[in-house]
Amino acid sequence: MSSHRRYATVMQAVLITEQEVSVSETDRPIHSDTELLVKVASAGLNGADLLQVKGNYPPPPGYRHDIPGLELAGVVVEAGAGATRFKVGDRVMGIVGGAAQAEYAIIEDAVAMRVPDEVDITTAGGFPEVFTTSYDALILQAGLTLGERVCVHGAAGGVGLAAIQLAVAAGAEVIATTRNTEHRDDIAGLGATVITPEEFANSGDYDVILELVGAPNMSQNLNQLRIGGRIVVIGVGAGARFEIDLRLMMAKRSRILASTLRARSVAEKATITKAMESHVVPLLREGRLQIHEHASFPLTQAPEAYNSFARGGKLGKVILFNA
Repeated sequence: MSSHRRYATVMQAVLITEQEVSVSETDRPIHSDTELLVKVASAGLNGADLLQVKGNYPPPPGYRHDIPGLELAGVVVEAGAGATRFKVGDRVMGIVGGAAQAEYAIIEDAVAMRVPDEVDITTAGGFPEVFTTSYDALILQAGLTLGERVCVHGAAGGVGLAAIQLAVAAGAEVIATTRNTEHRDDIAGLGATVITPEEFANSGDYDVILELVGAPNMSQNLNQLRIGGRIVVIGVGAGARFEIDLRLMMAKRSRILASTLRARSVAEKATITKAMESHVVPLLREGRLQIHEHASFPLTQAPEAYNSFARGGKLGKVILFNA
């Protein structure tokens, strides 16, 4: 992907100025040979967006620093000559390196996924990031299999809810931790046994632990692993550093895995996309997976959406949509 883009005509977009977001007119992107220009119908908010607004999570080369957004759903309005998977008029969704929170955005043809006819495109923008992140962590990295026992820490967020659903679909026994008692019934309704973080220490042994909170949980995570257990870290909001007893890891033959998606190459993302299309999108089409929408806001109300996201205590995704 080129590190420089040309722009022509204008659009409305969420713009970052002095660590604040506003909505204003800006240049519309022009796709490359392998890219699609998408008229965005919806775009989910993620923790990375808050970090980018504060200047702590810059996008990969080739994406504007002043337009946030890691995921989108919309309709293809232009396609490069080398884009062979999708054509003008197709409904697509997927993860992008940035700049999704706008009227128009660019996505590589190779990493786009078709939005099933059964799915509302105004909420589909809340699907790609959380389900791809969860699928990559639980299935592709940790190798979660039928009958294993998994714990999802920080289960009320978008990634946590996606992870629970994917683990249940994989035939695992799922335990989920949350501090918010208001969300317990909703989370349990997805097929998980819900406990508080304090109850985790006495909740038994786990094959896989998905860590969405961060360092404060890690010592206890290691204690609660079974022999051959795996911890996958994909969130460090509560801290990123901890001390580790390597003897305990050796005794349990355990593994600590960790990842982010944003900075991966197009080829790597395309590989994950193919797996998602084969194994996850069909579950969405069949209604076995749900996009949990905490709140939705029109693009013009992006500041209010960011305030809602930052307040915490939510269940599921905050989504921007274009009317």
